[in-house]
Amino acid sequence: MRWATPAVLFDVRAMPAPAPVSKPVSAWASDVGLCEDRGMLSIGTVVLGVADLRRALDFWSRALGYVPRAGEVEDDWVVLVPPDGGPGARLALGLSETPAREHPRVHLDLYAGDAADQAAEVERLVSLGAQHVDWDLYPDDADFVVLADPEGNRFCVIDTGHH
Repeated sequence: MRWATPAVLFDVRAMPAPAPVSKPVSAWASDVGLCEDRGMLSIGTVVLGVADLRRALDFWSRALGYVPRAGEVEDDWVVLVPPDGGPGARLALGLSETPAREHPRVHLDLYAGDAADQAAEVERLVSLGAQHVDWDLYPDDADFVVLADPEGNRFCVIDTGHH
């Protein structure tokens, strides 16, 4: 299974700025019928494109403590799941020829409990092969650290106790 990033269909720079939010999101969702009309969908798996499936499998398995679903690893695809059916989103790794983006439109946020946990997790992930990213979009009071996996996919480690 190979996949590629779809082409951009429109230029977001030419789009008008969004109107300021004047009411809570929950009220907006109710007004447009999102609460009643959500259908039967939920997010099942997050998929990352990788150039070296074995290297990515090694990193993400150790980073998250996940295991291949049913022990299955194909040449171009693997789905990682929490061990023993525990809670957590699934992460699929698919062979891709598309290079990682410097400013990806989608990324993973990995949650740490507080600043000390965040620092420890960043250190652990770097020891597993992640790299610090010289991120040019950090706010002054950032609660996240941007890293890249060995494939160059960006992800963040969040200090959830920050606010």
